[in-house]
Amino acid sequence: MKRPLIILTGPTAVGKTSLSVDLARELEGEIVSADSMQVYRHMDIGSAKVTKEEMKGVPHHLIDVLEPYEDFNVVRFQAMAREAVEAIFSRGHIPILVGGTGFYIQALLYDIDFKENEDGAAIRQELEELCRKQGNEYVHQILRQIDPESAGQIHANNRKRMIRAIEYYRMTGQPISEHNRQERQKESPYDFYYFVLDCSRKILYERIDCRVDQMMEAGLVKEVEKLRDMGCRRGMVSMQGLGYKEILDYLDGKYSLEEAVRILKRDTRHFAKRQITWFKRERDVRWVELEQFGFDRQRILEHLLDEIKSGKKISASARIV
Repeated sequence: MKRPLIILTGPTAVGKTSLSVDLARELEGEIVSADSMQVYRHMDIGSAKVTKEEMKGVPHHLIDVLEPYEDFNVVRFQAMAREAVEAIFSRGHIPILVGGTGFYIQALLYDIDFKENEDGAAIRQELEELCRKQGNEYVHQILRQIDPESAGQIHANNRKRMIRAIEYYRMTGQPISEHNRQERQKESPYDFYYFVLDCSRKILYERIDCRVDQMMEAGLVKEVEKLRDMGCRRGMVSMQGLGYKEILDYLDGKYSLEEAVRILKRDTRHFAKRQITWFKRERDVRWVELEQFGFDRQRILEHLLDEIKSGKKISASARIV
């Protein structure tokens, strides 16, 4: 018998956090974060990190476990998430994977094989140097020439994934997008329910703008100042996150604060759009359109519970309304 796994995801600011806690309390579940930024300590405001009060006693994993100077990538996430999930099963509870990083979700859900090879170190070093000298966009064009599909999915600012894709192609002669596609065809080791929360772009973008304003009011600038004083710099993986690189640019005099906030809102909207595109490609996804429930959290929760308890399976293209 496959063991159960519940996934609750969707674009940034759609309302995953509070609903996931409600769901966990109903199902005796524990939450595993699939967020690339909440894993870091000292990065609370910009990552919209769940607070102790918001957790309502529900155990959360992969939150506040790394320092900002440490690297975090999909391979490390996969290993940490597997360990957390096994521990949750050992306690007789249900793991609920929550977050908006689709690649991380995919890595755990389908047990994707990430072929690591130290022979690629020289290639990585060469490409890192090229990024420093010519810029990320220049290297992104290299990726576009050899693997247009990956180039469309990986933003130029995501230097690590961009370099990894080029490295994989040079070492195997195969686009990493094709490798990932083959891996996605694997059967999941879990009996899973993959829920994607969604709403109209207009409402989502309004929520994003409101969240950024709230972050600013909560002290995002001071948080980034503290990180800079700790030695955090633009090139670190942690400082590539939305909210951190824009405010760091402001502190470094590249932008006015007003311009940095405008860029942050714009780039967050673009990020949300890419998230939605990613989830549309995934298999066996259950879309939950929030407008159909009047954005009523209790009604949405009851719907999720009904779906889980009924055990109903649906096709990837279906949307539950």
